[in-house]
Amino acid sequence: MPRKPAQRDPIGSYARKSIAARRVGSGGQCACGEARPEALITGSKPMICAACKRKREGKSVLDDHHVRAAANGPETLPVPVNDHRARLSIDQYDWPKDTLENPTANTLLAAAASIRGHINTNLYLTEKLLKPAAELLERLALEKESKKESKKGPKKA
Repeated sequence: MPRKPAQRDPIGSYARKSIAARRVGSGGQCACGEARPEALITGSKPMICAACKRKREGKSVLDDHHVRAAANGPETLPVPVNDHRARLSIDQYDWPKDTLENPTANTLLAAAASIRGHINTNLYLTEKLLKPAAELLERLALEKESKKESKKGPKKA
């Protein structure tokens, strides 16, 4: 199964995750089961995630994710807000700062952002869409084999 690309700055990544966890407190979890600190709303009591808060307010639970970062183009992909906050935006924080922010609108950096965005988005979609399908097929195969064995009856000694 595909893995996330290696972190460019593992110390910075750890620091960001630690800060997010401190903001919401240890063991924080929404009633829906969401526990990623980046998806939880700071100071909410009871603890609630961004998606549940939006549902409660009658708002969309989708965000428009700038696949190659907003500085590199206007194209967006609608994604669940919790995944946007806790996965896709986090992935972009590991990009080189110049690629992410592209202050001079450099076309080579924009191309690099397109490649990085493609990698991050494909890994995310693979995990969200394809991996569950493979797991379902594997469970079905086990059930089918189990039914075959039960139809054969007990084994003779």
